[in-house]
Amino acid sequence: MASDASPANFAKAAALTLSERTQQLSEAMREPARQRRVILVIVCVALLLDNMLYMVIVPIIPDYLSDLQNAQTPRTRANSSQDLDTQIGLLFASKAVLQLLVSPFTGAFIDRVGYDIPLLIGLLVMFASTCVFAFAENYGTLFLARSLQGFGSAFADTSGIAMIADKYVEDAERSRALGIALAFISFGSLVAPPFGGVLYEFAGKRVPFLVLACVCLADSVLVLTVIKPFSNRTRENMPVGTPIYRLMADPYIAVVAGALTVCNIPLAFLEPTISSWMEKTMRATEWQMGLIWLPAFLPHVLGVYVTVRFAAKYPDLQWFYGALGMVIIGASSCTVPACATPGQLMIPLCGVCFGIALVDTALLPTLAFLVDVRHVSVYGSVYAIADISYCVAYALGPIVAGQIVHNLGFVQLNLGMGLVNVLYAPALLLLRSVSQLTRSRSERNALLEEEPTGLYDAIRMEERVLRRKGLSGTVTHALPVHEDGSFARSKSEEDSSGPECA
Repeated sequence: MASDASPANFAKAAALTLSERTQQLSEAMREPARQRRVILVIVCVALLLDNMLYMVIVPIIPDYLSDLQNAQTPRTRANSSQDLDTQIGLLFASKAVLQLLVSPFTGAFIDRVGYDIPLLIGLLVMFASTCVFAFAENYGTLFLARSLQGFGSAFADTSGIAMIADKYVEDAERSRALGIALAFISFGSLVAPPFGGVLYEFAGKRVPFLVLACVCLADSVLVLTVIKPFSNRTRENMPVGTPIYRLMADPYIAVVAGALTVCNIPLAFLEPTISSWMEKTMRATEWQMGLIWLPAFLPHVLGVYVTVRFAAKYPDLQWFYGALGMVIIGASSCTVPACATPGQLMIPLCGVCFGIALVDTALLPTLAFLVDVRHVSVYGSVYAIADISYCVAYALGPIVAGQIVHNLGFVQLNLGMGLVNVLYAPALLLLRSVSQLTRSRSERNALLEEEPTGLYDAIRMEERVLRRKGLSGTVTHALPVHEDGSFARSKSEEDSSGPECA
């Protein structure tokens, strides 16, 4: 009996149990609906981590750099005190700047190799960046960690959003899945400052970063064990995606990208400037400066929910939801300087976040639909464009916003941002013609009118027919090819009437 309870037998039993659990999980993942849900969870955790790491440094780095400066000799301290604000601004902007530079290349890379390997690369780079943040003891190392995060985000964010668009092919499901992802992005951005501030205050600088690093590593393990990127053979059938420069030249995609940039400018420009303004005009304390952002999570989630519900009932009005969101952002931004207390300030900030939720939730699925009906159904490059749009706003914010406030004033900054959003909203009227495509053209017909894209599109169309009929599985057989090089119609396509195959 003693031998049965030995550590070796216990370890063997534990390994056997783990193997059985892994096999059960693998079998469960073969069911398409469950697989999509698990992938959505993995991507949402990745987006949550990226945005928490982006914002967790807000309460930590300024105080930490100030402590490093105070530890210097008096002469060195006098020389560097003038550059502290500039250093903080450059550090905050470095992530978005590098992500902006890398995203065009990651989009092409994702289109070539698929979505799973870039997601794993992004998570591992973010894990390394978080560890460097935890143990960094000088400005140069912090700058390296922040830039490294931008490199990882260019892979993880773009591939994650593109993977959701690829797995959820129906418009209503896609809008709902992307809405959930946006809710995680918002939650990560808004919960990170109090999370980082509390742990930094009571446990030191390293603890918040080490916690995020552990979660990032766990998500990477899930990618390896659940998605299995190196054994996934679906990328072998991927066609050559539309180059990013051609997507940028598409007027519809250009309008959407411009809207994503403009709608995020108020948030990106307020984050580095509003604390100083509150201190000067309201005598606000540090906890009040951090607390004003926390209530904005609820209207952001509400905006996502409302847009998803209305998009399911009235899908032709996606352009209107985006335009309405930009008007709300503009009106809210203009009222920020009129606030006299932190409590009053929470109201327009909630309006800004509610409007951003409307714009993002309406327009991110629109990008996937535009690729489906006008280009090749590969989403890496188009969501790289979306990533670039966000990065333009957040790269300019820490660098430009302070200069505008210094030269023109905080009131003029907010009025300008509000006016730009209101003036850009009518540009989304161009997207009204896109909604007509949903009634007059199916994705299959649109693809057939473009240049031939190979076996992948034929297989993808047959899979969508099976999903429409309530069947599951993946089409792995090759379709017969006519002498002219065109693909013969499959039996499932013949059984379905043309427009119903969308």
